[in-house]
Parts: sequence; structure tokens; C-alpha cells
Amino acid sequence: MQILHPEIKPYQRHLLKVSEVHELYLDESGNPDGIPVLFVHGGPGIGCDANSRRFFDPGKYRIICFDQRGCGRSVPHAELDDNNTQALVEDIEQIRTYLSVDKWVLFGGSWGSTLSLVYAQTYPERVLGLILRGVFLCREKDINWFYQEGASRIFPDSWQKFLKPIPVNERNHLVTAYKNILSSPNELARMGAAKAWATWEAECSALRPHKEIVRRFSKSNVALALALIENHFFSKNSFLAPNQILDNADKLSGIPGIIVHGRYDMVCPLDIATDLQNKWPDSELHIIRDAGHSSSEPSITDALIRATNEFSKRLDNAS
Repeated sequence: MQILHPEIKPYQRHLLKVSEVHELYLDESGNPDGIPVLFVHGGPGIGCDANSRRFFDPGKYRIICFDQRGCGRSVPHAELDDNNTQALVEDIEQIRTYLSVDKWVLFGGSWGSTLSLVYAQTYPERVLGLILRGVFLCREKDINWFYQEGASRIFPDSWQKFLKPIPVNERNHLVTAYKNILSSPNELARMGAAKAWATWEAECSALRPHKEIVRRFSKSNVALALALIENHFFSKNSFLAPNQILDNADKLSGIPGIIVHGRYDMVCPLDIATDLQNKWPDSELHIIRDAGHSSSEPSITDALIRATNEFSKRLDNAS
């Protein structure tokens, strides 16, 4: 069983202004001359942490982490203005040019897989490969599964807490109902809704109860950014055309991919990953039999580190 690599500190930190509104935090660690890899975090709105760089052999990889617009150490915090999928794709490309990277591997989980796929379809010539976990395609049915009906039947106890901030007569469209509260001038109501939104996701993320995920997601600053930014994206179809990623799967041709997905993923059900793999012949799907959605579950961690090790061997052999 593979475990996370030892903790390391960045050798370089940057603040990159990407628009009139937003400035992104990014850092580099590992081997400055290694294989460039970009850690693309989930949410949108969760940010990176000290474990983000630990999925990669620091002797083999030049590890680049960044906090997307409005979250983590990027500023302004929880900002929705000028925050959309197309802007995030261009941010990634701006980071690549800023750091003088020719081509790189993208490593993304959940929303990070969405953003990695859209970037790869936009700039395929810049992508050495994709390592994706808990694939999320942001289709209407994927949003409805988690925020309207589906996961609610597997976690009915947690679902009751998610429903609590919403009046009974507004529960037929919960994303919209939450948007109304999250944009309310009532600070207490807004924070209560943010924590309910974030805790719902945290409690469904692992096959077995995972207090650390819940603790991290329910921190006030994390919960607020996560809830505001996720709701902002999901209420606008994630700024994607219906079925955009699968309809453009041909643009992934020639890009190798490893998909890691828990069989019991209740945030992003397994059929999302099979839908993608069926459209992307250059990918391989690893179904993890004893895991849910979270990268911190031991079997998911093991599969992801095996994937990064496999990519480093492939790329070493190709050079």
C-alpha cells in the first residue's frame, strides 16, 4: 500500500495577478528540473493544503500547486466577480507561461478533474497526461444527484441537516434556494448556510466516517468560499454547455490518462467515470473497490501515488 510522500516545503512561492480583480497564490516544490505537474484542486472553492504536494515523488516531479480564484490564499477571498470556468482555464495557461513550462501533467480530483479536462480540451498541445480522481462532468444530472435527489437517499441523516436552512416550500430547487441565502445580507444566516452546504459534501466524501474532512470543510473561511463559489458555478451550469466535456472528448485524443474512482463514490457516482472512459480510449479506469470520493481514503491515495509513479516512468522512458 502506497502512502503519501513525506511533507515538504515549497522552494518558491508566487502571487500572480491574473485579472483586475484576482491575484492567485501558487507555489513550487520538489525537483525544479523534474516533470512539471499541476495540482488542480476541487470544489470549486476548497483550495490546496500541505498534503496536495505529497502525491508526487519530489525527486521526479516539479510540483506546482495553486489556489483558484477566490479561495485558499488567493485574493480577494470568496470573490464571485470575474470567477468562471473559462477564466480558470486561462489562469492555468497563464501560470504555465509565467513559470516557463512547455508541457505538463495535470492532476485533478472532483471539480479539479472537470477543470483539468476543459483545460486539456482547450490546450491539448500543452498536456503530457491527465491523472483524474472522482471524475465530475458537471452535467445537470450530476448536480441534481448530489444537490437534489440521489445521494440524499444514501445519506438521509446528513441530508436532513443540509435541508435545515431551507424553508419547506423552497426545497424543490435547492441550489437556487441556497443561492438566495448565501447572497443574503444576514451574516449569521449566510454563514449557517455555508457550513451546512460544506458539511453535506464532507460527510458524503468517504466510505467510512472521516472526521478530518468534516473538520477542514466546516472551518468558517473554507466553508464560506466553498459554498459561495460552488453554488455560483453550479447555479450557472458551471459555465459549460450541456454535456460539453463528453461532446468534445475527441480533443483528448493522444493524451494519456489514468482515472481513479471509488466504487462507492456518492458525490460523483462511478458511471460518470465510465461515461468518460468510454469516450476517451487513451485513458484507463481504475475502480477502487473499498472507497468513496476522497483522495485521503487509503485505497484512493494508494492508487493515485501508483498513477504518479507510473507517469514518471512513462515520461522518463519517452525522454
